[in-house]
Amino acid sequence: MNGGLRVTIIPVSKVSLEISIAAEISIAAAPYAEVVPLPRSTVPEGTVALARFLLGKLLVRDLPEGRALGRIVETEAYLEGDPACHAFRGMTPRNRSLFKEAGHAYVYLCYGTSYMLNVSSERRGTGAGVLLRALEPLAGIDHMRRARKHPRGARKEDRLLDLARGPGRLTSALRVDLRHDGIDLFANGPLWIGSDGATVDAIGESTRIGLTKGADARLRYFVAGSAYLSGSRRLNATA
Repeated sequence: MNGGLRVTIIPVSKVSLEISIAAEISIAAAPYAEVVPLPRSTVPEGTVALARFLLGKLLVRDLPEGRALGRIVETEAYLEGDPACHAFRGMTPRNRSLFKEAGHAYVYLCYGTSYMLNVSSERRGTGAGVLLRALEPLAGIDHMRRARKHPRGARKEDRLLDLARGPGRLTSALRVDLRHDGIDLFANGPLWIGSDGATVDAIGESTRIGLTKGADARLRYFVAGSAYLSGSRRLNATA
């Protein structure tokens, strides 16, 4: 197990294996089996339910040069009527993707510097969503490193732990931007969510990060024990 995840891999011999890995891991030992699309019928309707459901799932980015993917280890829920939710004051041209049926991407530019990837989470016409905050990189790591590389090539940015830890790093590593706003994340496309059958043993929760409105709501969810989480040790503690 790694960070509360249990992964069953079925190779040709059909022998089930349980894998333990360290935080700094080579791609050859990446803890995932074959990724398959998730049927839309499995996607829960409800923001908190979806925020928890997405933990352990795989976010897949199909690029011209190959596939990059990571395991979702941290999410935040933004509810209907939530003052921190972009849909709080109603639909606008910018936030209309939040009002699509559950499972569509809502991408926006934050402070003019970083894109944020959210997943719409309620019935069509209800504005709410789940922010994807962090991934554990699993495949296409070289693609991610090239995408994240800064002009001066700061060495810290090349570390596996930091590739997609935080929502801005996540979108940068997978080259997600406004072109992906509104797409169905549970359908074939350049960006989609799948599963390799992994289950999450323990889910932690805390207040959300960096908010002034709705700051006390415990609507941040994470794979307990994951080394790839954003936030402080205090927020990531489960005891």
